[in-house]
Amino acid sequence: MTKIFKLMAAAAVVVMLGSCGSVKDIPYFQNAESTNLANSAYLYDARIMPKDQLTITVSTINDEAAAPFNMTVPTPYTVNSRSTYSQPMLQSYLVDNNGNINFPIVGQLHVGGLTKAEAENMIQGKIQPYINEAEKPIVTVRMTGYQISVIGEVTRPGTFTVSREKITVLEALAQAGDLTIYGQRKNVQLIREDSKGQKSIHILDLTDANLINSPYYYMQQNDVINVTPNKVKAQNSSVGSMTTLWFSATSILISLTSLLYNILK
Repeated sequence: MTKIFKLMAAAAVVVMLGSCGSVKDIPYFQNAESTNLANSAYLYDARIMPKDQLTITVSTINDEAAAPFNMTVPTPYTVNSRSTYSQPMLQSYLVDNNGNINFPIVGQLHVGGLTKAEAENMIQGKIQPYINEAEKPIVTVRMTGYQISVIGEVTRPGTFTVSREKITVLEALAQAGDLTIYGQRKNVQLIREDSKGQKSIHILDLTDANLINSPYYYMQQNDVINVTPNKVKAQNSSVGSMTTLWFSATSILISLTSLLYNILK
């Protein structure tokens, strides 16, 4: 009877241990010591995409010279059930599907595919003929409403607004509270849409330090990260409540075996 009890207890332990994922699949950047990071020595610049919201500020020594290019809109809000308006804010510009915006005085501008610096230089050249030659306008372009989504096996899945133009895949996962223990570090899917609406899926291996050299290390506007579940989570989902019942039955059987052993010994 003692042997039966030990065998059943050992079997239960083996099953429980088997449900745990392999420890070697958990740490990030496992080969960092042997990875050549020379290719990562560049500064990433996000490019303007359709549906981006831009704020564009023109500055000159004479404020009146820049005023026609700095359109403002009043911001409504409610105080004691009465509608009023706050200090005017700069007009934002929505990039259309063709990568264009309508800018004051100069009209339609094609900014799609440009970096922030390239857009600033282009706009500066377009407005210079409308300003006194002595003025050297400074144009500042900012992207607002830059969003990414993280779904799947993470702690807090959702859509996040990025307050800066440069964010890595690791920082995006950190926004979602990192992967759960059930998330596959070697099979993270990045879903990306280019400026023409063409979608593509790229597989990222977070355990490989060479990810830093990947063109997909930095996120783009509207990227979606999908963390796929590992085999343990998939098995648990397929078995469902039967797994719980099996463990309960095993626990009861072990208890009964122990009770019978104590009675019959």
